[in-house]
Amino acid sequence: MEKDMVLHAIKGEIARNNGVLRLKPSWVARTFLDGGKRLGLRDDEYDVGDRGMICERWLGSETEADNDVKFPNEGLSYLDIGGQEILLRDAVRIAAGEIMGKGYAKNHRNLGRLAKIYDYKGRIFYHFHQTQAEASKVGATSKEEAYFYPEGVALGPHPETFFGVHPYIVEQNKQYEVLLPCLREWNSESILRHSRAFLNVPGEGFHLPAGVLHAPGSAVTIELQEPSDVMSVFQSVVEGKIISKSMLYKDVDKKTVSEKQERAVLDQLDWAINGDPYFYENRHTPPVLISEHSNEDVQEYWIYYNTTRFSGKRLVVKPGKKFLSKDLGVYNILVWTGEGKADGFKIEGKDFGNDELLITHDKALAGVVYENTGKTDLEILKFFGPDINNPVVPYIPKYSGDNRMKEDTISI
Repeated sequence: MEKDMVLHAIKGEIARNNGVLRLKPSWVARTFLDGGKRLGLRDDEYDVGDRGMICERWLGSETEADNDVKFPNEGLSYLDIGGQEILLRDAVRIAAGEIMGKGYAKNHRNLGRLAKIYDYKGRIFYHFHQTQAEASKVGATSKEEAYFYPEGVALGPHPETFFGVHPYIVEQNKQYEVLLPCLREWNSESILRHSRAFLNVPGEGFHLPAGVLHAPGSAVTIELQEPSDVMSVFQSVVEGKIISKSMLYKDVDKKTVSEKQERAVLDQLDWAINGDPYFYENRHTPPVLISEHSNEDVQEYWIYYNTTRFSGKRLVVKPGKKFLSKDLGVYNILVWTGEGKADGFKIEGKDFGNDELLITHDKALAGVVYENTGKTDLEILKFFGPDINNPVVPYIPKYSGDNRMKEDTISI
């Protein structure tokens, strides 16, 4: 489809829909782990042959999945414009001003974030995502991320996530001594004994900078992250499933690997955060009520915060109620539960034709009326890209031993 035709189609759709664009669901398969079958597909739809199993749904995505078994445009979202196949990635590139706002588009070449639902049968392997300094060496983007665990979904067999390493490893500079043998032997999942696990509590989450080891638990997770699929895997076996050692070096430049072998990936880690003795206090993200947008009929919360690279909210509208929702810039939504309308457009959780929208910049500023027409709460998640909410996004107060000492003194 020619560029001029795409621009014409997008402008026409934005005008007809008063700034709201529908998106089609984007399903991603993985070969290295089994899915948990909690994404809402039929049982027979999860197995996709040599591509593996559908384990993730990517939302408002301009990012292509980096899988060994290639599938055309896997991970990329399409606009739902009748009879026309237009990738969101192309739409943003061609109609940047109309979608992102002219001011934002001057400093941002795309939406700059990726939201996803991931659903694995058990725990995901222990791994990390490269910082921008390291990712740029292989022509990629860093991957800072954050998690939200939705309520009302089975947690699976291992609803706890391992983060970082035991603090003594960093404090005593034993990174090579402790971790190198596990990477060299590559024959068990015992490396997890060097990490700490925290529960996946429904309604809460975590913020995770790039360069930090983690092994996500089995709870269905709605993740917001930088638009990237880079990683290095540190765990060779997951519940009996063998992980190829090539995954250790997946996004490390070949020259460095040839020179340093396993040390190459250890040198990419952010050890200060990996060994933070107050990791939980500094990275745990319970919901933060936005009081000025909340009352007995409507509640809105920050659920992704503590960073300028992305941000996100959870909006709950009670049955029979409506809310004019104004925001600072372009965002996409996932309707998680309930049914209703968004400026007259039908929306419904778990209905794949009606649960995903993109709200353009001008419309976000003017406001969208979200109305609950059902008998249960209408729950909507909003996903924003970098810098949009900089003036208002909350931050976790830095926690340290000094903080603890002061608190202990007060409690006595």
